[in-house]
This record gives sequence, structure tokens and C-alpha cells, in this order.
Amino acid sequence: MALPVTDDFGKTVADAWDYKGLPANRSKTGGWISSAVILGVETCERFITLGIAFNLVTYLTGVMHLGNATSANTVTNFLGTSFMLCLLGGFIADSFLGRYLTIAIFTTVQALGVTILTISTVIPSLRPPPCAENSSTCVPANGTQLGVLQLALYLTALGTGGLKSSVSGFGSDQFDEKDNNERAMMTTFFNWFYFIVSIGSLLAVTVLVYIEDHLGRQWGYGICACAIVVCLVVFLLGTKRYRFKKLMGSPLTQIAAVFVAAWKKRKLDLPADSSELFNVDDVAEASVKSKQKLPRSKQFRFLDKAAIKVHEMSKASKWNLSTLTDVEEVKMILRMLPIWATTIEFWTIHAQMTTFSVSQATTMDRHIGPKFRIPPASMTVFLIASILATVPIYERCVAPIAARVFRNPQGLTPLRRVGVGLFLAGVAMVVAALVEIKRLHVAESHGMVQDKSVVLPLSVFWLVPQYVLTGAGEAMIYAGQLDFFLRECPKGMKTMSTGLFLSTLALGFFFSTVLVIIVNSVTGHHHPWLADNLNEGRLYNFYWLLAIITFVNFVLFLFCAQWYVYKDKWLAAEGYQVELEESPGPSCH
Repeated sequence: MALPVTDDFGKTVADAWDYKGLPANRSKTGGWISSAVILGVETCERFITLGIAFNLVTYLTGVMHLGNATSANTVTNFLGTSFMLCLLGGFIADSFLGRYLTIAIFTTVQALGVTILTISTVIPSLRPPPCAENSSTCVPANGTQLGVLQLALYLTALGTGGLKSSVSGFGSDQFDEKDNNERAMMTTFFNWFYFIVSIGSLLAVTVLVYIEDHLGRQWGYGICACAIVVCLVVFLLGTKRYRFKKLMGSPLTQIAAVFVAAWKKRKLDLPADSSELFNVDDVAEASVKSKQKLPRSKQFRFLDKAAIKVHEMSKASKWNLSTLTDVEEVKMILRMLPIWATTIEFWTIHAQMTTFSVSQATTMDRHIGPKFRIPPASMTVFLIASILATVPIYERCVAPIAARVFRNPQGLTPLRRVGVGLFLAGVAMVVAALVEIKRLHVAESHGMVQDKSVVLPLSVFWLVPQYVLTGAGEAMIYAGQLDFFLRECPKGMKTMSTGLFLSTLALGFFFSTVLVIIVNSVTGHHHPWLADNLNEGRLYNFYWLLAIITFVNFVLFLFCAQWYVYKDKWLAAEGYQVELEESPGPSCH
């Protein structure tokens, strides 16, 4: 659909439509009102997902009577699936439905999942009976009860993945980057995006967790169900004010097409002259010509065969012929993979803060004053608070010093920030191991090893350092990863930046699951590290193992970071002018 030509920054936005498919009126669509409604959906999602995940391990062990290892794996699988499904949601939004329909459909799916979860806490037959008094044996949840719970969790995860993949992008669609005022408004929107979403996180781990622990899960999950339904209704009511943009297609298709075309022409010889390869200059489509032409690189030369010209090349399918620029964009993604791989392990450390650290908190004295007792899952508030505190500390104190030391106006480069985050994660696991040794010593000295329900005379605030270190590490690695992927992804494949970032979170949680399974199978028979009764286990050995893995991974990361050449330096060395690119906004985290 062709848009009419208008005066610069006139009444309509050049590349956006309204809900009727007409050119979007600048004064009646987009801007703060529509973006605020979209922001509300993401705030609800964050409130719900974290409210469920951070307190899920206590529900699984205390109500469903599952073991610590099984409960931890259930939580990490739930979170990992939520983030991995963002890739599916992004693909569907980019290729088929668009961001608006993707948000609407998957928010409905999430509402269905949370509703089923609420129902499972209300109907007694969907939970095992409470443990008998003065008995150490409890009846675990049966197959039907676990099946309903898993259905609820994974419907919620599916909804989370779908809507998170599109919320920030749809929010940025409400502003016109060609207009100076709206571009400034978009920057402010993203600042508020982080702030408001963080407020949702804090409410989840304080107010919602308190309600779940003291009034009942049915009240907590019921509030979640009502909140997401209200947010969905408000989102749909704002339809007339939204700006819609055309589907751009998924970058995953481009990557697959380059590999397929290269494989089909694997027996052909590569020409020595790059000008003999198919490139953007040979294409008539304006959308292709608008791409930044990239020089031919020496790495991954096999993929260059995708650009070998064949007969009828102007009409050839993208699965038979790719431009050299498309090939080089795929190569840029491949060069980023070593960095991508060495950042996964951090999120395995993060997973422990929502699983075993919460289990530790249940055994410790959580009282503040004579009456108030902190819910175990609310200890994650120190993680979130550390994240929020680290950002201004870095910006005001660390960045100016780093700018002078490294002669970089931005302070630490993205990869240096990631390195700091990985190192802090390793230190956090060392501290966690030492605290667990201290906790077990208290249990042994007071003869409280056998009873897993007893509260040890040890303050829960001993756990604060591991939360604070992990939170500070997350603040550094989150910003570093996001900056790195946004900066280094090709201009024509910007949505890949979000996909790469989210996949590290998902794989980090899944790696935690695999590691727990391996440790359980190796140590579970005689001297279990991850016993159902933590006082009889050796959780500190698991933390030592994670610390070793983290520091080994940190060394590997340093080698990968040393090998990597930033895109702007590489293009400058080839004599190409580097284009400044706008950030598409925050990822779904």
C-alpha cells in the first residue's frame, strides 16, 4: 500500500498506518498516550511472571511436596521457556501477525494460563493433602495435579514469550524517528520503560509475594489473573490511537536463505573479484538498495557462494541467490556467537537466586522485629535493588573514571561491562558457598540437621551479599549485552539483537536444569549435594562447582573479547563510513 507524499513532518507519518489502514494522523495517533498503554501491558507481564517465578519454589516444596532439585528445575524450565518463546513470538510478529495482534493474542494466552493456575490453587483435588502433624513424610503431587500445574505454567510462558517479544518494538512504533520532538519523546519513553517495569518487579517480589504467603496463593494468583485481563482490555481500547508499521520479515529467514543458497552452490568456484558477486547494486527493490553495502570479509568464505550469480539472477529466489551484503550480515552474526556463548553462563548463576537461595531463606530466621517475617521469595528484592542502585553508581562514578583510564567517552566498552558482570557472578557464588557452610555449621551445632522444617537461629540477611553481587553483575552484563548486540548486529537485522540477548537468558536457565540433573544423578545416592532437606545436603559444593565453571567461562570470554573486532573499527579499516544507528529500544526482559 503506497502512502501519499506529504510535507515534511506534516499531518501524517510517512511510514505508519492507523487501525483502518490509512496513513496515520500525527495528532490523533501515537505519542505518549498510546505508548503508555503499551507500557502498562509490559508492566503487568513483569508483575505476573516474576510474582509467579520468584515464589514458585516455595509453592512446589511446601504445597506440592516436591524435592528441592525438582522444584528448582521446574522454575528454571518455566523461566527458560518464557524467554526462548520470545524468539517464536518475534518471528510470528515480524513475518505474519504484526506486533499489535501478537501482543493481543499472546496476552490472552497468558491470561488463560494464570487463570488455570488460580483455579488449581482453589480446587482441593488439584493439590496433594497437607503433611500430617509430627510426620516427616508427605504425599507428593500426583500426575494429574502436576499436569494441570504444568499446563498453567507453560500457557503462561507461551503468553509471556509472545507479548514480551513485541511490546518494546510496538512502543517505539508510536514515535516518528524523523521528527526531532518525537525522537526525544521516544528516548524518554525507553527511560520510563525500564523504570516502570522495575517498579512492577519490586511490587511482584514484595506485595504480591507477601499476599501469596500470608493470604494464600489463590489470592495472589487471582490478582495476577485480574491484572492481566484489565491490561488486555485497556490495550484493546487503545486500538484507535496506535500507529502500525508494515511487516519487515524475520532475520532468521535471511540467515537460513544464505546457508541454503551457499549449500546449493557448494560445488561452484568463488570468483576472486568481489564485483562479480551479486550485491545490492544489482537489485531493483528500494528496500534492498537502502541497505548499507558491506565489504567482502575473509572469514567464512564458504557462505560467499550464496552470492555467486546464476542464470536468471534478477528473478532468482532468495533461497538460490543472496546479495553479498546479506552474506556479510550473516557473517557478522556468526562472529558474535563466541561472545554470545560465553555470556550464557551468567544466567545460570542468576537462576540460583530464584531457586536454591530461596530454599536457603526458608530455613533461616526472617523476622524483622517481633511480628513481621519476610517471605523467603521477597529476598530477591535485594537483587532488584542492587540492579537499580548499580546503574546510577556506574553512570556517575565508574563511567567518568573509566572514560579517562581507557580513553573511551562512553566509559567501559560493552564487552568490558560484560566481563565485569561475569566476574561478579563468580564472586557471588564463592560468597554463596561460604554462607551455606556457615548455615550448615549453625544447623549442626544446634542439633537441627534432621528436621528440615525447623528455623535456624541465623539471620536471613546473611544471604544479602550473594543477592547484591548477582544484582550488580546483572546490571553490568545486561547493559553490556544489550549495547553489544544492538551495536554489532547488522542494520538490516536489528531484531536479531533482541533474539540473541534473550536466548542467552533462556539457555542459561536451561543449563541450570541440566546441571542440577547431572549433579543429582552423580551425588544423589550416597552424599547428595542437593538434598530435599538442605541441612543434610552439600549445597555449598554445588555453589563451588558453579564458581569454578563461572571463572573458567570468564577466562574463555576474555579470549573471545580479545579476538573480537568491533563493527565500526572493521568497517573503518575497510574504508567504509560507519552509519549512526538508532537503538530500537529495550529487549524483553
